[in-house]
Amino acid sequence: MPMDAAHPGPLKVLVLGAALRAGSTNARLASLVAHVITRTTSADVDLASLRDFDMPLYDGDLETAGGPPDGALALRGRLEESDAFVISSPEYNASVPGVLKNAIDWVSRIRPQPFKTKHALLVSASPSMVGGNRGLWALRVPLEHLGTRVYPDMFSLARAHQAFTDDGRLTDTGLQQRLEETVHGFLRLVEADTRYVCLQRRWYEFLGDSTEAAVTQRAED
Repeated sequence: MPMDAAHPGPLKVLVLGAALRAGSTNARLASLVAHVITRTTSADVDLASLRDFDMPLYDGDLETAGGPPDGALALRGRLEESDAFVISSPEYNASVPGVLKNAIDWVSRIRPQPFKTKHALLVSASPSMVGGNRGLWALRVPLEHLGTRVYPDMFSLARAHQAFTDDGRLTDTGLQQRLEETVHGFLRLVEADTRYVCLQRRWYEFLGDSTEAAVTQRAED
């Protein structure tokens, strides 16, 4: 099969800043990741903020009465249009921000469930010396449970309030290089999985998904 028949056009990557605060360092990191992708690759970037997808706290009664809120449907749509996604997430009390977990919970209720079959890269920024890394480990759990292929390498930016130059790059050139290498490695994996399909396997079906598990062509990493 010709490459274009398997996956025409450039890769499409959703980059999501998961903080609501104006001026968040995670918004700046998301913007930097988007800039790295557009400047150094041929992929198309959809840069978004979690603030763009307003939704109430998950409530089963609300779901029964009116279905998923518009914000959850909009986020589902942006995920479905992408080949992969990047989340830049703050760390709240060594875990996932409630607003991000709430968004994942709402979107996961929509069928077909959009997190399954997607690749994800997780990055974080924090004023602490840990750089938000503990929150990323916690974030992996619900995403991997839902069938997302979370990239093994993660990027956490410590002392983020002092880490950016005026033009949005990182002051530490070594960290800037590592971020770019992480992004490029992630995109090479996504490209291999979406364009250079080489075997058939039955895709992981997360608990609660009532759709049939079809045999899916995917590349193993």
